[in-house]
Amino acid sequence: MNFTKWVVFTSAMAAVSGSALAQLPASKVLTVDVAQTIAQEAMAKCRADGYKVTVLVVDGLNAPKALLRDDGASAATTEVAKMKATATMLYNRPSGPAQPLPPGTAAPPATIPGTINAQGGVPIKVGDATIGAIAVSGAPGGDKDASCANAALAKVSDRLK
Repeated sequence: MNFTKWVVFTSAMAAVSGSALAQLPASKVLTVDVAQTIAQEAMAKCRADGYKVTVLVVDGLNAPKALLRDDGASAATTEVAKMKATATMLYNRPSGPAQPLPPGTAAPPATIPGTINAQGGVPIKVGDATIGAIAVSGAPGGDKDASCANAALAKVSDRLK
């Protein structure tokens, strides 16, 4: 009889274990095609506004997926975009000060090496999950960089589901 109980118990545990594995959430990833589209849309918006910028799109591991530096955008914009993307991924929120600053107040310096406390980095989300970030650098103000990034995400929102 003990053997029968053991077989029933073992079978029940196997069934529970199998169903627990089946309940893992499906994860979303940022594909290179979507990353390129996001970068191109941000570039188009900035160009339409007359800005020469760099656009960087990173995946959920903060690894580059797409990078565009417009003709006339300085080399420094590439590094600044990288720092904005890193800040966005570390804090899981748009880059820049956490609270709006009073007009004319300079943003405090970044506290983590490799980040910058400037607007222009925006998380790429599917529902509540962050699957990457877009960072724009080179417009005359971080708010304008962020505007280009947000416009790109609005254009591809149907592909981020």
